[in-house]
Amino acid sequence: MLTLIIGNKNYSSWSMRPWVLMRHFAIAFSERTLRLDSAAFYEALAALTPTQTVPVLLDGDLVVSDSLAIVEYLAESFPQHAIWPQGAAARAHARVLCATMHAGFTALRGAMPMNIEARLAGLGWNLAVQRDLDRICALWRSALDSSGGPFLFGAFGAADAFYAPVCARLRTYAPALPDFAEDYVGRVLAAPAVAQWCDAARAEHDYIAADEPYRARAG
Repeated sequence: MLTLIIGNKNYSSWSMRPWVLMRHFAIAFSERTLRLDSAAFYEALAALTPTQTVPVLLDGDLVVSDSLAIVEYLAESFPQHAIWPQGAAARAHARVLCATMHAGFTALRGAMPMNIEARLAGLGWNLAVQRDLDRICALWRSALDSSGGPFLFGAFGAADAFYAPVCARLRTYAPALPDFAEDYVGRVLAAPAVAQWCDAARAEHDYIAADEPYRARAG
């Protein structure tokens, strides 16, 4: 049985991606949650990966400690599932979107950290964040126009799982978005696996000050 090690569902955007993908495709796994920014978190991960980050996928003695690498491993291990879209061009396009999310949008990440249970409308916006939002919307429009939707490459897949944390951020901070992007955010957040993660995040009630920059300052 696969084991997926994750952080708090309310805050851990990196953990959300493979968890949502595995739930969506009904890939069996056990889940282990480590509280972010705790001594136990770093002690547990130090024995597994020098990066000491989540998510971590365990498959027997194999340790895969990067969200994009986990997705690729799942795609190879479970080829019966359409984790990546059909067709070489579509797969390349989807990988571009995932890699861009994986490596970029640092302004958005920094100013609008994932906090699913919060409603912080109007906070976090600045011109650098808007540039990231414009790029994200352009990537979404390109994929949706090519595939015809409803998700980025037709059916829900790796690219949608990678942008699910962005959709959660956009619901939390509520910046202005084009109508097509608002509609896409709504579809992603309504997807059963994404909704399951978000429901569990709202039920955690585990406040971590380091992940609450706005409310920590207000307090």
